[in-house]
Amino acid sequence: MMKTSSVEFLVFFTILVSSSLLAEAYDPNPLQDFCIAVNDTEAAVFVNGKICKDPKSVTADDLYYAGALNESRQVTNSLGTQITLVYDEVLAGLNTQGVAIARLDFDLNGLNPPHEHPRGSEIFLVLEGTLYAGLINSNPANPNDKNPLFAKVLNAGDIFVFPRGLIHFQYNIGKTKAVAIAAFNSQNPGVVTIGKSIFGSEPSVPPHILAKAFQLDDDKLVEHLQSLTWTGNVN
Repeated sequence: MMKTSSVEFLVFFTILVSSSLLAEAYDPNPLQDFCIAVNDTEAAVFVNGKICKDPKSVTADDLYYAGALNESRQVTNSLGTQITLVYDEVLAGLNTQGVAIARLDFDLNGLNPPHEHPRGSEIFLVLEGTLYAGLINSNPANPNDKNPLFAKVLNAGDIFVFPRGLIHFQYNIGKTKAVAIAAFNSQNPGVVTIGKSIFGSEPSVPPHILAKAFQLDDDKLVEHLQSLTWTGNVN
């Protein structure tokens, strides 16, 4: 039997690793919900992100946001929270940088309802007040097991991490208003508010489908929920 020399093994291993790296290469993270491919030379051009400005015409204003995130925001919705998101639509210099930031203002009993970010992970820092923050893990391997909830009471200076795509929430349990800052590893992390998405879609999901999904005896409760006004809390 022919023995493989150390040099031959090193060459083989190098080729194997190189092939593996090529096989596992992937496109940049998506910056929109979908980008349908078309084979049409006459079609308009839609890119995954923004068209870049000529570098020679870039100014400091393209990299600057004068939104005063240090100032409190007035809460105007029934959730009791107001979110001011600074992403690529607000600050052009964020394009291709893979980051965004938001300020969250919570009234007493204010809730940032269960939601998830399809395009970015989040690091959440409390500046003022006391919040109860929770994260629900994805479905376990055993379908009969319950999804774990990871939750903490957060005070000023505390940080919590919400991984990309996982449902999470924050609720003001303190006796004062609360303020937090959220940072994302995407220039446009997106948000899917669970209740609004399920019961506030247009057109509506057929009630009998949601009734079965939520183990309800009839469609009446679903129809009631769909009749309500659903709103977001992002400004």
